[in-house]
Amino acid sequence: MDLRQLKSLVLLVEYDYSVSRTAQSLHLVQPAVSQHIKQLEANLGTRLFLRQGKRLVGLTEAGERVVHYSRNIQADMANILAVGQDHVSEDVGTLRIGTTHTQARYVLPPVIRQFSRAYPKVELQILEGRPQQLVDMAVQDKVDFAICTEALSDNPALLAIPCNRWNRCLIAPDSHAVLRRKQITLKALCRYPIITYVVGFTGRGHLNDTFSNAGLMPHVVLSATDTDVIKTYVREGLGIGIIAELAYEREKDQDLGMRELNHLFPWEVTKIGYRRDKFLRNHQQRFIDLFQAASARMESAAETADRISANRP
Repeated sequence: MDLRQLKSLVLLVEYDYSVSRTAQSLHLVQPAVSQHIKQLEANLGTRLFLRQGKRLVGLTEAGERVVHYSRNIQADMANILAVGQDHVSEDVGTLRIGTTHTQARYVLPPVIRQFSRAYPKVELQILEGRPQQLVDMAVQDKVDFAICTEALSDNPALLAIPCNRWNRCLIAPDSHAVLRRKQITLKALCRYPIITYVVGFTGRGHLNDTFSNAGLMPHVVLSATDTDVIKTYVREGLGIGIIAELAYEREKDQDLGMRELNHLFPWEVTKIGYRRDKFLRNHQQRFIDLFQAASARMESAAETADRISANRP
């Protein structure tokens, strides 16, 4: 048994048991990958894959366990390499960040700007995905950090650090009647077609629960993963938007009126997560520090804005 065999095993699972795609990823010919699996099964004395003829279609119970430990071995190898790299050249490397569109578009830019100034030789990679995809990527060490609101705390393999707290706001064209309401209530929101995030993204689950607990059913006409898409269709007159308040840009969104909805919905907490057994290089720890500092500034600014708004006559 060697590391090449374990790598072939893990990649076969990730590529839906496609030998050709696995071989292409490893820059090998297909027979070499097949030989890796045969040798591994021979060494272990058991079959790891379910087969239909010559085609691999799934994992046996033993295969599931071996894949789990193989991923851990690969993560440990990455940690060993990271230790060496940090001692030789701590300011050189790659930082892989998995996140949602909302975080990448509205939260991370100032953090990325500061980080790039401090570590100009570190290549940044930003991969967007659904929260559950981001969790899987972090567990499998395909990203160094996953940043999102949902799912991170649910996986015991990950350490999830709370960072920024946020709530929602209502957006609509300036002339829309909903903006002239003295008080926005859940019942009032149900009178209008709503555009918001898809289930599993940016607090949609808690939004649904809030309406449901009040015995109400909102009329959601469109949902999207991308806040900019939501804004586009609000501008088209398809409905009112419910978005993360941090995604409302006062200068760029001057044609859209905004009302805070903090009094209606629970606060959400964005977290940054990574494998519990991950060795953090100096620049990776620095990224976490910058992200937490930026989150604290955002929350402080939001609290100040709330106080100013509350004191207006």
